[in-house]
Amino acid sequence: MIVSPCNAPKLSAKRFRSALVAGSALLCLFSTGQLWAFNLDDVSVKAKELAGQKYEAPRSNLPNEFREMKFADYQKIRFLTEKAEWANQKTPFKLSFYHQGMHFDTPVKINEITANTVEEIKYDPSRFDFGDVKFDPKATEQLGYAGFRVLYPINKADKQDEIMTMLGASYFRVIGKGQTYGLSARGMAIDTALPSGEEFPRFTEFWIQQPKPGDKHLVIFALLDSPRATGAYRLTVRPGSDTVVDVKAKMFLRDKVTKLGVAPLTSMFLFGANQPSKVLNYRRELHDSSGLSIHAGNGEWIWRPLNNPKHLAVSNFSIENPRGFGLLQRGRDFSHYEDLDDRYDKRPSAWIEPKGDWGKGSVDLVEIPTADETNDNIVAFWSPEKLPEPGQSLDVAYRMHWTLDEASLHSPDSAWVQQTLRSTGDVKQSNLIRQPDGSVAYLVDFEGPSLQVLPEDAEVRSQVSVGDNAELVENSVRYNPETKGWRLTLRMKIKDPSKATEMRAALVKNISPAEALKTAAPASTSSVAKADKIAARQQEKKDKEAKQAEGQAQQVKDTKDKDNKDAKQPVAAEAAPATPESAPTEQVLTETWSYQLPADE
Repeated sequence: MIVSPCNAPKLSAKRFRSALVAGSALLCLFSTGQLWAFNLDDVSVKAKELAGQKYEAPRSNLPNEFREMKFADYQKIRFLTEKAEWANQKTPFKLSFYHQGMHFDTPVKINEITANTVEEIKYDPSRFDFGDVKFDPKATEQLGYAGFRVLYPINKADKQDEIMTMLGASYFRVIGKGQTYGLSARGMAIDTALPSGEEFPRFTEFWIQQPKPGDKHLVIFALLDSPRATGAYRLTVRPGSDTVVDVKAKMFLRDKVTKLGVAPLTSMFLFGANQPSKVLNYRRELHDSSGLSIHAGNGEWIWRPLNNPKHLAVSNFSIENPRGFGLLQRGRDFSHYEDLDDRYDKRPSAWIEPKGDWGKGSVDLVEIPTADETNDNIVAFWSPEKLPEPGQSLDVAYRMHWTLDEASLHSPDSAWVQQTLRSTGDVKQSNLIRQPDGSVAYLVDFEGPSLQVLPEDAEVRSQVSVGDNAELVENSVRYNPETKGWRLTLRMKIKDPSKATEMRAALVKNISPAEALKTAAPASTSSVAKADKIAARQQEKKDKEAKQAEGQAQQVKDTKDKDNKDAKQPVAAEAAPATPESAPTEQVLTETWSYQLPADE
């Protein structure tokens, strides 16, 4: 509802005050009449009111012929493009709608925001071609829309392409130029992977701002509701080679929540190079995302290759003020997938870029067993350490990047994991035949700017940890001329196969404190760079103290006999090792490869 001081007497005093406090009031302009507006605070007022009320579950209004239909029948219901919202208006954006059917059994309310009104976009069955689906036309008169699509000419100027879809719970998917749908985003996740069971909040109402002819963005407001939480969202969609979605949200709790998932991403991983298919398959890899990438608040980059485990697996990365995280599809070569129908090589990565400080919390990764690619089995989200009290909002803002250009998301002065390969561990015998030795091997290829500038004979080495459940029998690093990077080979024997095995690795090289001080970039925030600067300062202090000690010793030499002159030598001996050349430090060259070998693998 839109409120203006001009029509304030029509409202109750309480509602009018709430609207003013929320910032949703509209101004009366003496010379030009009324100026109407709608913003996030209007939705936030609704979300806060809902959070203070008892939850009412939505009721299905579907007749049996739509409720019991199979997916193939649901696909027969086709929206007529010529009936799209704004079809006759000079705007590059259009809206089409999903019909109710199957488990999409409750309608969502969709409103249009114009220059001076907010009006519901009413359900109209004439916008659909039902094909050969048999039903009573009267049974559809009181139905609604299950969701909507955003259309925009992203690939060709004369063709409307689907760039965003909103359908089911709080799920939505987005693509940019040349991309195909893959992973999904959500408004909120509640108690994901907990024994108590996950709750799936639902977008119940949308307000879509009618775009002007020259607009390159579309603004969508959404109201979220669930048994234990509500939320108000503003999504600003900016189509392009990388489609960007700016999200601002206010979340309210109406009941206790153990784990709140902010900016959740949902994807699919069936098998890949790090976990090959158990059955013969012409595809080398089959997944919407290959790994979780994290840019921590302290500057560290972490890469976690995904798994399809035999048992539920949950990983938590404790971080304060994350700079970004996302599920990425590293490896764009068609040869990785060989799928002409589903084009996994064109499915986007999704990167979450927080705005402002998010405080303490964790990036959580959930991996769920799945037998086929139709089930999304990967979830990643930010879990704040402190949750809001009832009646108080958790305010977050972030930018989502939907991209095929993963290199743009990497650190410009580091290196990253190009691929993770798994193999049966073996050794070469005297007759050159490879003999399995009961170990499992991982080959990790690192590439990037920090490695490309090094000569082939640079003394690059690894820092590796495999935990208590594995014995490391090989740890070698060699130059990879194909990528101008380095390949790390790890071979280990697992002690208890019924337990998961955690591994971490990064590539480093030795540098002196003086070199570290000279080469450290002023803007660098890595913990290694900071440590090198501190070491250099400490070294300078030691040198100064040593010189002072030598000066004092020289005075003693001039006034004391030979026995006393010898007394100064221990001072010199203590100072000698403390020279810049004798105190090398390490420079971390790559992101951290953090991998979990699943149990029973």
